[in-house]
Parts: sequence; structure tokens; C-alpha cells
Amino acid sequence: MNTSKTMAAVGPGKDYSESRRWLQLVVGVVCMVATANIQYAWTLFVPEIQETFGWERASIQIAFTIFVLVQTWLAPIEGFFIDKLGPRLMVAFGALFIGAAWVINSQATSLMGFYLGAAIGGIGVGSIYATCINNALKWFPDRRGLAVGLTAGGYGAGSAATILPIAAMIETSGFQETFFFFGLLQGGLAFVAAWFLRSPKVGEVKASSKLNQSRRDYTLGEAMSTKLFWLMFLMFICVVTGGMMAVAQLGVIAQDLGVKEFQVDLYFFVMAALPLALMLDRVMNGISRPLFGWISDHIGREKTMVIAFTLEGIGIIALGAFGHNPWAFLILSGVVFLAWGEVYSLFSALAGDAFGTKHIGKIYGVLYTAKGIGALFVPVGNLLMEATGTWSTVLYTVAAMDLFAAFLAIAVLPKVLKAHVVRSATMPPAVEKTATASAHA
Repeated sequence: MNTSKTMAAVGPGKDYSESRRWLQLVVGVVCMVATANIQYAWTLFVPEIQETFGWERASIQIAFTIFVLVQTWLAPIEGFFIDKLGPRLMVAFGALFIGAAWVINSQATSLMGFYLGAAIGGIGVGSIYATCINNALKWFPDRRGLAVGLTAGGYGAGSAATILPIAAMIETSGFQETFFFFGLLQGGLAFVAAWFLRSPKVGEVKASSKLNQSRRDYTLGEAMSTKLFWLMFLMFICVVTGGMMAVAQLGVIAQDLGVKEFQVDLYFFVMAALPLALMLDRVMNGISRPLFGWISDHIGREKTMVIAFTLEGIGIIALGAFGHNPWAFLILSGVVFLAWGEVYSLFSALAGDAFGTKHIGKIYGVLYTAKGIGALFVPVGNLLMEATGTWSTVLYTVAAMDLFAAFLAIAVLPKVLKAHVVRSATMPPAVEKTATASAHA
């Protein structure tokens, strides 16, 4: 049995409409695009807020920290409601919250007002993000990596089309009107799209004939009692911490390496190395998730993880060694971003493979808290730099975490996954405490 190939809890094989499930995927991507600016456009508003109210930038940025923590740590609770209510109501609920978040920001005159907007935005984004990932897993048991990658890519690169209009409106109309207008626009778009979403009915999708797929759905408690779950959790923390630490400190690293203000001439335009590297982040994040997801559908999750995690580790080591050269800094930061973004497609797809999709909202919600744990480790990068006087220590540390995760993916994960597959085939169906519907609206 090739355990690197995937498993899914799906119904018996019925013919299903390709257009129907691809429509669900497109709608999910639209919802993700509508939510992306809550996170990725925030940086455009910070200077204007600071200039208007005179607050310290660190105090303003607490709002962003609140957003990330709420969006991440509420994922298990949101997963519970996804499994109970289904995608339509959850995304509609989230849409109201992302719209309300920016409307609140447009009226805020105190830091607490922006903190409230950030918390509400975190609830809204978390609800939409988790729901759309969950729905993609259910509709595409045969192409989970690609489907989840495209969905997550909608969030990772979704702000690309609206960053310039938002920046232009801030310049001409002020940040308050921009918050208000785009809050209503994005919230309204996600709210309308929500009513086109639904989960597949029993038997509406079938297991792939090319992949070894389990028919068993695990409950959250059963999943968390397995070695596989905690191995995935550890690997997720290693990779997401390394990537977040490198990305969060990129500006300071560029400054210390002396390349921050270096002008890169690309013939048709000239841009400083750091902004260009950050722009690459959006592009590479959008490419990474569907690319590595698609690869994992063909060669298996474990092999893809080995490739991606090793590439990220080597890229970070090279960045520390050669990053003082502006072109090397630009290229290597692009490699790091490309190899980091895939974690959000690979781990969610593997979770659906291993534990089924009936309770995937709760299961992946708990697994996703690894991102929150990783975020708590990011400040350690500053402490390491202060203690050693160089960013090389930080970069080599996070590279070691990536390479350790790659080692686990090649040496430990296949054995644990194989044992899990064998055990799943002999286990009775999970006992439910209460009866649940087979599909949600």
C-alpha cells in the first residue's frame, strides 16, 4: 500500500458533475479574496492612523496582533460550528463580521476602537477561511492538495487586485472613507457568495480510483489520540514558526544586511529591494499553495513536504550567507516565500486524508492553532539577535527547524501514516453522541 497516497471519508461512487464542484471551489476562492485585505492591506492604513491621531506605531500594531491571535485561536470553536451549521451560514456570518470590522475602523477615534475592529475582523476572517478550506476538502477527495491550495491561495494573494485601489483611495479620500467603502464592498461580496455554498451530499463525490482512501471519519477526540495528529502538529509548528520568523523580521534583516534601500533596476521600473521582496511574498504565496498542493496529489504529501521543507531550510541558510548581495537577497527571499506558503495546503489536505471530512472543521481547527503557537515564538528572533549580535543565528535556527520537519517527513511520517492506515481499516465506525445531518446547506 502506498501510504503517501491519500485517504478520504466519502460515499460510494456516484457520478457527479465536475462543473458543480468546481463552482463550489470558485465561490470559495471568491470568499477568500474578499477577506484578504483585512490582513494584507492593514499596513497601508497604519501610517495614516498614526499621522491622524499621533499614536505610537507599536500601539497601533497591537490591533494586528489581536487580529492574528483571534483568527487563529478561535479556529477549533469555528470548526465546531462549521460541522454543525454548514458552509452557507458560517460564511454569511463571517461576511457580516469582516464588513463590520472595517466600518468600526472607519469610525474609531481610540485605540480600543481599532482593537475591537481587529477582534471582530479576526472572527470574521477565521470563520470564512476555515469554512472554505473545509468545503474544498469535502468536494475534492481526489484533488485535495490542488483544491485547498487554490482556496488558500485566494487568501494569500487575494489582496493583489485591490491594494492599489485602496492605496489610491486613502490618498484621495482618507483612510476613514476607505475603511467604510471597502468594508461594505468586501463584506457584501462575501455575503452574496455565501449563499452559493453547500457541502456535498452523501455519495455525491467519490474516492479516487488512483489513490488509497479510507472510508472512516474520525471524531476530534479520536484524531487527537493518534500519534499521527501530534506528529503533524509538531511538524506544522516547526515549519510555520520558521517561516513566520523569517518573514516578520525581513525588514530588519534587510536593513542590517545593508540592502534595504538598494534600488533594483528591472528595466521597466526601479524599486527598492525590500518593497520588491515583500511584493514577491504576495506572488509566491499565491503560487506556492496550489503548486505544492497539486504536486502532493501526484507524488504524495510526505514526499512533497520533504521537497518544500528542505527547499525552505536551504533558502534561509543561503539568505543568511549571501543576503548582503541585493540580487541574492531578492531571489533567496522569493525562494523562502515560495517554500513556506504551502504549509496551509499540505497540512489541511493531509488532515482530510487521514481523518476523513465529516469532522474536519474541528480537527483542522485544532491543528491550525500551531500557527498561533508559532506566532508566539516570533519575538524569540529578536532575543536571539540581541544575544548573539547577528541575524545569522536566527536564520540558521529557523532553517534547522525546517530541516528537522523535512527529516520527520521522510523518516517518521511514512511509518506512522502506514500504521494509521492499517489501523483505520480495522476500526469500527466512530460512535456519534448525537445524530447529525449528512450534508449542510
